[in-house]
Amino acid sequence: MTDRLPSFFVSHGAPSLPLEQGSPARAFLAGLGAALPRPRAILVVSAHWDTAQPTLSTAARPETIHDFYGFPRELYALGYPAPGAPALAERAAGLLAEAGIAARLDPAQGLDHGAWVPLLLAFPEAEIPVVQLSVQSRRDAASHLALGRALRPLAEEGVLILGSGGAVHNLRRLQIERERTAGWAQAFEDWLVASVEAGDEAALAGWLDGAPQARLAQPSDEHFLPLFVALGAGDGGPGRTLHRGFEHGSLSMAAFAWG
Repeated sequence: MTDRLPSFFVSHGAPSLPLEQGSPARAFLAGLGAALPRPRAILVVSAHWDTAQPTLSTAARPETIHDFYGFPRELYALGYPAPGAPALAERAAGLLAEAGIAARLDPAQGLDHGAWVPLLLAFPEAEIPVVQLSVQSRRDAASHLALGRALRPLAEEGVLILGSGGAVHNLRRLQIERERTAGWAQAFEDWLVASVEAGDEAALAGWLDGAPQARLAQPSDEHFLPLFVALGAGDGGPGRTLHRGFEHGSLSMAAFAWG
């Protein structure tokens, strides 16, 4: 494959998303894979793998990690038996090293639900090799932009770079079965969409100082950081909004693409 693939950020929502047949976000993700050229491999940056140093999974057969509790039994029966891509992990680590970013390789890491939930919907055949890249919640947006920029060549090598987190993610304020979107959550999503579509990288990187209700929308950083890897891996132009919408009153399921 020689055509450059876009990079993506998706909001993965609750682990139960694959079971939520009426969810617009589920329908969006279920159609995403068919709308793309088939990737050679996928590098997914999940909010649920948080390490001190950037780390890449090298398992040849990554396990499906059910890293949650209290959900319907059928959810724990779901698996995503995609092959790993150790050579891609090595290639990505090499690109990071060229950019002065030291990365580790982890042969034991499987696919957590931030990775396998969107992949199960977008690529249900589980045939495309997958590598997972961690986030570092103690590092800022700029460091994750640097990760994405270093990995840009992969997009020209048939690799889909997918950030998976949450555009608005405050579980303490989750409003179950509420039809009206919380005003603070809407304000943050509106700012995010406008900043992405304007290609305003400086505003996005300075989100903690400039975004409305920033710490209410993102009480901790890990669910927002995958967006910056996807942004950095893009083509440098404005992003596109692929999906918007809220679940449970304040959980944004927004998704974006660059390139």
